[in-house]
Formats: sequence, C-alpha cells, structure tokens
Amino acid sequence: MNRSRAGSDEPIVSVCIANFNGMDVIDDCLRSVLQQEGDIPIEILVHDDASSDGSAAHIRNEYPDVRLIESAENVGFCIANNRMAAEANGKYLLLLNNDAALFPDALKTLLVEAERLARPAILGVPQYNAETGELIDIGSLLDPFLNPVPNKDPGRSAVGMVMGACLWVPRTLWLELGGFPEWFGSIGEDLYLCCRARLAGHRVNAIGTSGYRHHVGQSFGGGKVRQGKLVTTYRRRALSERNRTFVMLLTYPTSMLLALLPLHIATIFLEGALLALIKRSPSAWLVIYAPLLPAVWRERERLVALRNEIQGIKEITTRSFLGPFRGMPWKLEMLVKHGPPEIK
Repeated sequence: MNRSRAGSDEPIVSVCIANFNGMDVIDDCLRSVLQQEGDIPIEILVHDDASSDGSAAHIRNEYPDVRLIESAENVGFCIANNRMAAEANGKYLLLLNNDAALFPDALKTLLVEAERLARPAILGVPQYNAETGELIDIGSLLDPFLNPVPNKDPGRSAVGMVMGACLWVPRTLWLELGGFPEWFGSIGEDLYLCCRARLAGHRVNAIGTSGYRHHVGQSFGGGKVRQGKLVTTYRRRALSERNRTFVMLLTYPTSMLLALLPLHIATIFLEGALLALIKRSPSAWLVIYAPLLPAVWRERERLVALRNEIQGIKEITTRSFLGPFRGMPWKLEMLVKHGPPEIK
C-alpha cells in the first residue's frame, strides 16, 4: 500500500478517521489501513475531537505520515468528517471509525467495485463483531421508521444504507450531497447521506466479500447486544430518535411523510411511556422522548430549507425509494427477541 507524500502520486483513496479518546483502538485501526493489500496510493487523515486520553499525541508521535487535524473542542462526528473531507485529495473517501479495523483486502475490494460500476455510488463491506467474529451486517435494509435492519445476504447488493463506521463515497458525490449536516452532531448522519444519495438516483450498495472488524459502541457507547439483551445509552438513544426523525422529514417523499410521520411520532411516544412504566422511572421519557418535538421545532427553518433543496432534485419515484424497505418494524422484532433495552 502506497502512502502518498509531497512530490509523489496523488492519492486515490483518502481514509478519514474520526478519533475521540481512541487510545485502546486507534493502533488496530491505523495498522489495518497501513497493511492493506494492493498498490493503491492512499492518504490517511485523522481528526482528533479534543481527546483527553493522549491519543492525539500518540498518533502524532507514532504515525508521522498521518495528517492529524486537532480540534480545540469536541465538535462531533459530522463536523469531524466534513473537515477531513474538505482537506482530502483522493478521488474516493473512506470514512472509518477509530474502533473499526479493515480486512487486508478491503480497500482493493471497494476500489475494484467502484471502478467496475463506473458511476458514483456509496459502498460498504461486511461488518463483523470484533469481539466475537460474528457477522453483524452486509449493509442494512430499513423499516418504515428508518431503523436499520441488518442484511446478511451476500448476494444482495442494493441496500438502504451502509454504516458510517466504514463508508466509501466518491469525493465528487460527497460534495454533490453536501456532506453531513453538522447540526446532527453524531448518530444518523450515515442514514441521512445514504437516503439523500438514493433519492438523487445514486446507488447505495453493499459488497458481499472482504469486510471490517468493529468494536460496536466503543466510540460512542451502547448500541449492542450483550448476553442476549440490547444495551444502549440515554445520549445515543436520544440522538438516534431525534436524527432519524430529521432524516424522515428531510428525505421521505411527501406521500410517505404524510402517511408515516404521525404514526412514527405516536409510536415513539408510546415506546417512551412504556419504557418509563417498565423502568419505573421517568428518565427515559424525559431524556430521550420528551425533547424530540421541541428539537424539531427549533430546527424547523433549517429542516424546511434543506427538505426543499433535497426534494427539488429528486430523481427516483417513491416506489423506487421503497426498494430496500421492509414492512415489519425492527424495534418490535428486537423487543420480542431481547426484551426492553437496558439504558445506561
């Protein structure tokens, strides 16, 4: 794997790694990039989000070829990736979590598929649990309320989204789509980008080979199943509910939005009330669900303006947009399988 330097060939791939307090995982991540197969010119950018664990100094000292962007304050995943993309020189961007590690042939697999398609597309490879080796997904389908439904069929390429933990996108497409909405903060930005890309007529595909190992929840907390029970955090769940609602408001075709938004709001409020009863505490309701509508109201002008922009360039029909959707709500399946989530 060639790492581009001044005076050498321009990079084909810019690997962009958002890091926050990643001392325990960043070496595994960076080494996996540096040990990629194939003669592919790359550059590695790391945005350190005001880490307090010394990981920025570690990267600076141990990986001198990495372009380190050090933020004076914690700005979140969206701004971090937007900053790296703005400085990237590669034809393609690979957005990679600091708690993810690529299989040795991952970049080669992604590049071959991107060149084969010969058209802008968001791509992903299979995601494996770093602790157990279990396949997590090969991209995700979506339920009516935009919950990701893991796809495990290697023969299916068209998906609703690929996880931002390892997301490949041509830089031209990133610029066309406008990157991540910085007011999202973190969580759901990958869902937004994929839904917006599909609405504009671009492919979102998962490749059934190669892959990456992911310490799920390491970089943000929660979001995983432990001993048969879903474990998450108040902050993660609150951001997830808020930002999924934002994505629905921004990207759903009008007919879908009118049909599903009232049901979405009613369903998540019912979920919040039931969790409060089950937990015998109002915390879940107060922290996760009650702030949802006020957040939508605060962002109403930004939501309306961006929706008008997105819907104004829509290139596919509602029926086509529904291609990777499935009818059964994923949360209901998870509730039946794992019971109520444990929220910390």
